[in-house]
Amino acid sequence: MTEHGRITTPFGAETTAAEVVAGVDLTGRRAIVTGGSSGIGVETARALAAAGAEVTLAVRSPEAGAKTAADITATTGNDQILVAPLDLSDQASVAAFVTAWEGPLHILVDNAGVMASPETRTAEGWELQFATNHLGHFALTTGLHQALKAAGDARVVVVSSVGHINGEVLFEDINFEHHPYDPWAAYSQSKTANVLFVAEAAKRWAGDGISVNALNPGRIASTSLARHIGAPTNAPTSFEPGQSTGVSVKNIEQGAATSVLLAASPLVEGVTGRYFEDCDEAGPHQPGIRRGVAGYALDAQKAARLWQVSLDMLATAKTTG
Repeated sequence: MTEHGRITTPFGAETTAAEVVAGVDLTGRRAIVTGGSSGIGVETARALAAAGAEVTLAVRSPEAGAKTAADITATTGNDQILVAPLDLSDQASVAAFVTAWEGPLHILVDNAGVMASPETRTAEGWELQFATNHLGHFALTTGLHQALKAAGDARVVVVSSVGHINGEVLFEDINFEHHPYDPWAAYSQSKTANVLFVAEAAKRWAGDGISVNALNPGRIASTSLARHIGAPTNAPTSFEPGQSTGVSVKNIEQGAATSVLLAASPLVEGVTGRYFEDCDEAGPHQPGIRRGVAGYALDAQKAARLWQVSLDMLATAKTTG
């Protein structure tokens, strides 16, 4: 239902992914979850599988993917759990995945990501976090556009972060070539890019029956996403635990709930171009509170600009690769 135009559901911060899909039937629907062998990706895939979907785990390590697939089958009884290699930081890998996909695609969960990594560059010279979190998923999702369109009522779910409130896309220096690299600024940029992508894709693909939404999964204990952080001594104050209101630590099953809501729940059917947290559409970000969506992340002009910049970057990679 809506509250002043904002989408709300009966679920909340403590809801688990399994609770979101209770009673939902995804039989005959095909899903892809990037990063599906770790963290909230596993529980997202497990919930979709439990509801009857065919789920492809798009992962860097097929070996880890195979173990996860076996575990999901064992816990859900669904043996339609597939594994395909995908390295989002490698455009050749993304292209190979897209080329190999056949038939309609009903659900795409752009879940994989890196956070606050040391300064690293891809073969194209792109900053790793932007290249992985945004460009890799941009290439994957646009590459699968026809498969999504063929489904008739597809859903794309993009996992962003509350970290987007710490910075915009640095259009004049996306790859940190002209000023010192800051891992948190790079992370914030990539997560803002996730939301801007949703805003533009929702507009472009509205006529194709494709819903595209972003989300903040919340602060989640014990996932590999934070492997680069250690003690967050160099993080902005608002990244540090306990520094702001509105934040609670979730377990992995709770962390996957909003992704699963947007991927599978009839409660958000037809909803597109929005940003969710704790299973509700987020309100505007208020300074000092680690919640909400920044206005610049939904800005239509910035969203259109990012789409074109992304196309240009990918085109340059193809001509020079």
